[in-house]
Amino acid sequence: MAFLRTAAREAAEDALALSEREFALLLAELVDLPCLDLSLQVELPKLLSPAIGRLCEAIAEDDESAGDVVIEQVLVELDTPLARARLARGVIALRDAGRLGRRLAAVGLVDLASGSRQLLCASVIEAVAVRAGVARTPSGLLLAA
Repeated sequence: MAFLRTAAREAAEDALALSEREFALLLAELVDLPCLDLSLQVELPKLLSPAIGRLCEAIAEDDESAGDVVIEQVLVELDTPLARARLARGVIALRDAGRLGRRLAAVGLVDLASGSRQLLCASVIEAVAVRAGVARTPSGLLLAA
């Protein structure tokens, strides 16, 4: 967790330069980040828990209400300091490679360090959608479910 706090503190200057409206707009953009690169998708366990399995089914069947029932349980399972640090490293790598704007990266790092689940939830949903064969990987592959 120290890594994440340090990364967010270093990015805070970019985030503090934003107006409240700009910050909110960038925060809303976080939901699209997991489509950019696999490093911005939570790593799912090889053996899926019943809750993750139900979320896969809900996403595959486009059943939003069934997904809403289990998403919190899935987030509890997958929201770990290691998962957040991995996502933060992905954000930093994409920012440093010029594939992600500094301000959006700063908001992402602040989001991850703050305990918010905006980016984490989007990351989980995209990872599950890819695993379920509903969404393509960022490189365009469609996995067989």
